[in-house]
Order: sequence, then structure tokens, then C-alpha cells
Amino acid sequence: MVVLSERAAVRRLHDRLGFGPRPGDLDRGFAETRDRLLGGGPDAGAAATPVPELAPPPDKPGKNADDAEKKQAKQQVQAQATQAVGWWLDRMAAADIASVERLTWFWHGHFATSEQKVRSPRLMLAQNQAQREHALGSFTDLARAMVVDPALLLWLDGNSNKAGKPNENLAREFMELFTLGVGHYAEDDVREAARALTGWTAKRDADGAQLVPKRHDSGVKRILGASGDFSAQSFVDLVLARPESAPFVTGRVWSRLVSSAPAPADTLNRLVAAYGSGRDIRALLRAITDEPAFHDSATSLVKQPVEWLAGLLRAVGVRPGKLDEKTRGQLLTGLRGMGQVPFQPPSVGGWAAGGAWLTTSAGVARLHLAQQVVAHADLAAVAKARDKVAAIGDLLGVDAWSERTRAALANVGGDVRQLSTVAACAPEYAVSG
Repeated sequence: MVVLSERAAVRRLHDRLGFGPRPGDLDRGFAETRDRLLGGGPDAGAAATPVPELAPPPDKPGKNADDAEKKQAKQQVQAQATQAVGWWLDRMAAADIASVERLTWFWHGHFATSEQKVRSPRLMLAQNQAQREHALGSFTDLARAMVVDPALLLWLDGNSNKAGKPNENLAREFMELFTLGVGHYAEDDVREAARALTGWTAKRDADGAQLVPKRHDSGVKRILGASGDFSAQSFVDLVLARPESAPFVTGRVWSRLVSSAPAPADTLNRLVAAYGSGRDIRALLRAITDEPAFHDSATSLVKQPVEWLAGLLRAVGVRPGKLDEKTRGQLLTGLRGMGQVPFQPPSVGGWAAGGAWLTTSAGVARLHLAQQVVAHADLAAVAKARDKVAAIGDLLGVDAWSERTRAALANVGGDVRQLSTVAACAPEYAVSG
């Protein structure tokens, strides 16, 4: 194992717990940086980018509506969805302590919910805010919030789940994808858990979910070997108390923030101990950063498109909220070309990880997106530098360029914007080493 230098380890902290360093971030030590990222202090940048207040979506056109009415309603929802995505990208770029946004992004992928079915950007932002509030707190509180979250209920057909005719979608995904993993429950558990979740309903134009008593099955259920009149919240508590839950959740965090290779058994045991009975996400993250694998130079992760873009925006000081509408639209088009748009995961399983993002088509979209960002960046420090290749590496937080990459960058070094664009697409930046 080759242990990272402290500066490289600090860079990794920013990559894995945030979206990458801003200028000056690598001048702090590891302990100070970790305390800052996990400390939960005031964040002026985040405070200056509050969640937008969106109106309820327009009513769904009736059967007799003409094409113009249908088109107008669709455009109104699309405009709100675009506003929500633009705002979140701006928040990612603006936040001074990026760990909150990074973990909110992680939980968005974990409890993957798509606006394309929910059709209410307002509810998607409410879910986003709930995930932000619990991002570094207790997974228990987060799971309890999500099981009755309006957007998740609409996404997983909660409105169809009623006494006498339970819908199993939410119960199944909650156990399989959110809390336990494959193979740790039986079909009978799914059917009984669905009964526990009956009665919760959500409306696209209302705030919060409602429990309708006459739709709830109040009979005794037998779930995972336990019997009782389980409600949504007691069902969550039952599932999280299972011995398989903590290793599953900590393993998911590990795979997205440290390595695609599963954590060794002894490592996982330490992380589960840190996570503890309180299911403390902040304590888990601190324990992760103490692990030797976190400091191993061979432990790399491919950046997802949103992570890559947010990191580039932060590094070169570009704020989407300060760009014109056309340019903001180009950022969204670029992300769509790379295959990842916030609030639009492809399925309840979320987005892919690893090399799936390093395709030829995604590479072309990445190049065009980098050009859009770099066109608005302040690159004066790079332009003034004698060694411009090294300077753009410092700005992006790259530990070192390979000889091949350095040669490629040297070929375009006469044009600072072209240099910066190519550097942002280089393997050393697309992959968090």
C-alpha cells in the first residue's frame, strides 16, 4: 500500500466528502479539514442559496383537454424541474462546507426518486430538504422521514396501498434497496410490511403526506419474525434493528465514498461499531476517514457526472445561479448528455457507479460541458503562471499529471481556456484517486 501524502489525503477528503477542493482548501491539514467538513458549522454560501419556493404543479389536464392545454401544463412542470436542478447545482457550487450537499446527493441516489413520475418539482425539493436535514445525522430519522415522504410515496405507488388491497412496491424497495439488501427478507415479509404501510397518501399539490385511518390495515402483521400491529414508523424501527441493516447501510456508504471493492470484514465491523445503535452518519464518516483504505493511493473512484461538474464549478469559481438562462440550460443539456440529471434517476435503484460513466459518448458530452464552464471561469492565475500545466493542476486539485497527460496538456498550453477544458476531462480529474 502506498499511503497518500497529507496534502493528497486532504484533497481526497474534499473529493469524497464534498465535490473537490476550492483554491486554498489544500493548505489546511487533514484533521482541520475533516473537522470542518463534518463539524456542521454555519455555512454562508448555503445560507445565500435558499431552497426556492415553487408553486404547486398545474392540475393534470382532463380527458377532454386539447393538445395546447396538455402542452402548457407539461411545460410548466418542466420549467419548475429545470429551476430545481439549476438551484441545486448552484447550491453545490456555493456551499462553503460541501459535505452536506455531497451527502444529500448520496441519499438522493440511495432513496432514488424521479420527478418524471412524481411530476411535482415542489415535492422533489421537499424531499431534497428532508434528506439535507438528516444528511449527517441519524439514519433512523432519515429512514422514518423517507418512508412517509410524499414524493417517495408517489414514486412507489403509496397511494395505491390500502387495507384489503396492499401495494407491495414501497415495502419491497424499502427492505431490498434502502435498509437490508437482497436476500434478507421473504415474500411473506413484503406482503405483511405492505399492510403496515397502508393508508399513507400524498397529493402533488399538497404539503406533506396524510395517514387516512380508514385506508390503514390495523390488524396484526408478522414481519421478519416479529408480530404486532406495525405502523410505518414501527416497521422502520423493526427493519433497522435487524443485524443485516447496519452492514448494508455502511457498505453502501463505503462503496460510494471510498471504494467499489467491498470493505474487508474487519473494516466493516469497525464501521458498524462507529455507526452504532444511534445509526450516526457523521460518526460513520469520521470512522471511514480513519481507515487505511481511505489513505491508500490505489483506492480510486470514478466521479459521477454531477460530482464532476460540481467540483469543476467550485474549482474555477463559476456559479450557475449567476449565469444567464441559456448557459444554465446548456449545463443541464451537458448533464443529460452524460446520463445524469438531478431529480431524474433512471430507476429506484439509482444511478450506476464506476466505469459506466467513462463511455465515448459521455466523454464527448463532458468535453462540451467543460467548455461551457471554462468559458465563464476566472483563469488569471493560470494565465500568469510560468508552468501553466502545473497551475491548472493546482487549481483543479490534481495531485500530479501522468507523463502522457502532461504531454497532451503541454500541446494546448498556449490557450489557457483550451488547456483548462482538456485538463478537466483528463483521467486524473475524472477519477478521484
